[in-house]
Amino acid sequence: MNNIPQNVSQNASFVATNPLLPLRADDISFAPDGLALLDKVSLQIAEGGVSMILGPNGAGKSILMRILHGLIPASAGTVTWRGQTANRETRRRQAMVFQKPVLLRRSVAANLDHALNAAGVPRAERNQRTTDALQEADIAHLAARPARVLSGGEQQRLALARALSLRPDVLFLDEPTASLDPASTAAIEALMLAAERRGCKIVMISHDIHQARRLASDIIFMDRGRIAEHSAATAFFDTPSSAAARDYLAGRLHLPDGT
Repeated sequence: MNNIPQNVSQNASFVATNPLLPLRADDISFAPDGLALLDKVSLQIAEGGVSMILGPNGAGKSILMRILHGLIPASAGTVTWRGQTANRETRRRQAMVFQKPVLLRRSVAANLDHALNAAGVPRAERNQRTTDALQEADIAHLAARPARVLSGGEQQRLALARALSLRPDVLFLDEPTASLDPASTAAIEALMLAAERRGCKIVMISHDIHQARRLASDIIFMDRGRIAEHSAATAFFDTPSSAAARDYLAGRLHLPDGT
């Protein structure tokens, strides 16, 4: 088990409050058509902070996140939320935002209302949650505009605002700031950190080392379908324990076997 280090996850003064965590994956494999993309991945994700998944392209980061979130089934292994397998309640209490926002062909406000309605939130509460989420994301002035005509940064803020309006206990983010300008990136990061301070656990994929240094409490480093190491962010950046991580941080190309 690649557990998060003692000093991050097991602080004696830390009081558990997140109803979904710890999240555990045990011997997760994913091998569509016999091609092993994940190979017996095990980890534990604890409360607090931002758990950042790093690794080269093709390492299996997005596949692992989709399995944890429940979007695709693993070929083998188990995922448990506080000791329980996924059920309707655990799925309802988590959300995910993708690198390319998936938006409906309707207004900005209607995108949020649709998600809240699907989650069973009463209409009166939906209106207030929509207003609050758009204000926090600084896109309230765009409420009536068609979502798909927004800029890339505005679309990503909308996608994140929609996810946060559901008040998830765990939020998965798959490269949410890829290709965004610095101002849009800063806005997304501010929304993330505000949610984390409210108790929402953030699990995020990024290729931006500087972003990982800014945000991460712990690093899950993947290489060739496995977790090469899982450690506190400071330890990972100062003294990475695996050769693959040292190559990655040094910018050296780490080629797959046989290439």
